[in-house]
Amino acid sequence: MSSKCAFLSPQLVKLCSGMIEAGKAYVSANKLFVCGIRDLSQQCKKDEMISILFDQAQRSIKQQLHNFIKDDVRKFKETKKHFDRVREDMEIAQVKNAQAPRNKPHEVEEATSTLSITRKCFRHLALDYVLQVRQMIQDYNRSRLMLSFMHAQYSLFQQGYNLLDEIDPYMKKLAAELDQLVIDSAMEKREMEHKHATIQQRDFSYDDSKVEFNVDAPNGVVMEGYLFKRASNAFKTWNRRWFSIQNSQLVYQKKLKDSLTVVVEDLRLCSVKPCEDIERRFCFEVVSPFKSCMLQAESEKLRQAWIQAVQASIASAYRESPDTYYIEHLDRTASPSTSSIDSASEPRERSARGETILQRIQCLPGNEQCCDCGQADPRWASINLGILLCIECSGIHRSLGVHCSKVRSLTLDTWEPELLKLMCELGNSVINHIYEGSYQEQAFIKTQCKYNGYCEVSEDSSGEAELEAEPETSDPEDIRDLHPGMLLYKASKARNLPVMAEALAHGADVNLVNDEDEGKTPLIQAVIGGSLIACEFLLQNAADVNQRDARGRGPLHHATYLGHTGQVCLFLKRGATQNDGDDDGQDPLSIAVQQANADIVTLLRLARMNEEMRESEGPFGQPGDATYLDIFREFSHMASHDPEKLKRRSKY
Repeated sequence: MSSKCAFLSPQLVKLCSGMIEAGKAYVSANKLFVCGIRDLSQQCKKDEMISILFDQAQRSIKQQLHNFIKDDVRKFKETKKHFDRVREDMEIAQVKNAQAPRNKPHEVEEATSTLSITRKCFRHLALDYVLQVRQMIQDYNRSRLMLSFMHAQYSLFQQGYNLLDEIDPYMKKLAAELDQLVIDSAMEKREMEHKHATIQQRDFSYDDSKVEFNVDAPNGVVMEGYLFKRASNAFKTWNRRWFSIQNSQLVYQKKLKDSLTVVVEDLRLCSVKPCEDIERRFCFEVVSPFKSCMLQAESEKLRQAWIQAVQASIASAYRESPDTYYIEHLDRTASPSTSSIDSASEPRERSARGETILQRIQCLPGNEQCCDCGQADPRWASINLGILLCIECSGIHRSLGVHCSKVRSLTLDTWEPELLKLMCELGNSVINHIYEGSYQEQAFIKTQCKYNGYCEVSEDSSGEAELEAEPETSDPEDIRDLHPGMLLYKASKARNLPVMAEALAHGADVNLVNDEDEGKTPLIQAVIGGSLIACEFLLQNAADVNQRDARGRGPLHHATYLGHTGQVCLFLKRGATQNDGDDDGQDPLSIAVQQANADIVTLLRLARMNEEMRESEGPFGQPGDATYLDIFREFSHMASHDPEKLKRRSKY
């Protein structure tokens, strides 16, 4: 302790000396400053003319400006505080209105009414505030004050009139501007009164002041305004941000002075769609290959305007920008797609896998060029149509929406085995023959088969099933004589994908119910036919995985009865429900137990356990743990590449 005190004592003495020196310097500088002020005050003390000028300025300028600051500016500041309070009240009302759930009409009505009243009050006060600001800027009293001061100077320097005669034209000009300012102020006052009357008649249940957009705006901003953005954190909170579409990007900022945050770096690679399956109203989603962003507008009209603005910006970006930059950009920023159940591999593995997929699919007839425009080396695909596209055509397909075309990259996304086999079954030549009307129709059923007893399903090395039964022969049936719906129905069982695609192109209902065959659907027929790829094709084209037949059996029931493990795995991945029983009270799990199919029992129990875990974790839970994903990935691979391991024979 004593050694520490001995060490600090010299430092303390040094600091004290420094303080004394600094004090002396301060006293000396302060003395010089006071002397300077005193000398300045003596400079014009005995100058009578300057004294008169100061007196005139004191009475005509300083005092008037002092009164202006004391009275007018103070009132303006009070109005600004009131304006800020009402603005905050309106923002709170907007937040409450946005948070009102659609299933509680009373709360929605109350929130809408509060927002309308608050917005009307805000508009009134905003107009008053703007009027005060303009009056302060264009206050002719201050101009008249300056004119009075000039007259005072004119009297003071009357003897020097000849020298100051040049100021007379300026005074006349200022007087004319003053008269014009009075006229303009009166006109603006009348316009404000008219706007006040207009506001009384307007409906403020929503703010439609920014429902228009301009793709060719001079400043490059297509559309801008406030939107609610759902955060990507675990709590999924909603925050109100200022969004804008500019330079083919979607950006936002929290405050005016904050830097812009880029949501979508390239609108050419994204799509936009309305969202009706969440609790909040007026929501829409902007989806890119790397992430998605959920947004909420203040009204349905604003939501439609934002959706149209994004779509128009996508089309404009394709017209104005070359492909090379975007292809290079994709190569630099490539990341695995989140749409697949497969997890991402290392970049080099993903690149190698992408090249393998590209080579396998491009070997098909017509796939060496874009299906739409003919550009060479296409690297994008429409998975529900089974075609390859260039980047420009993929953007056009993406803007149509996923109900028309589902776009995926051959090199950037991960591909499930069944989807890869589906792409290898179709191709650009087949689809173009269909949609261009030059496809040579062929009878896909030479004999209409009526099966008695049971049909035996076997699978070849490609993983597709073949029907082995003794048919009762009848007359050949040409596809041209069938309705598109029945054509799809029969082709699904015969696992003929080109004919299925042709039926869909002619408007076939993918969820057709055949009342003459126990209410079965094309998807159930594909299950009975034993084709995993036909099932995948129908699901990609919006087939209902839970639609049941007349006996209450859905595709999952039929796949379980038949022992088609690959199809069971596919349906569970696509959200098939397994908790409901058929007319006999049998659910898929009880059927699998009776059939003694260990693989299907494992899949069903694992899927049910994963569903229970997700329900217990709430809406923010993960879609599945690593074990669940690994097991389903392994079954998908076996169903596509080694179906013999999953082969089960069942009487049905």
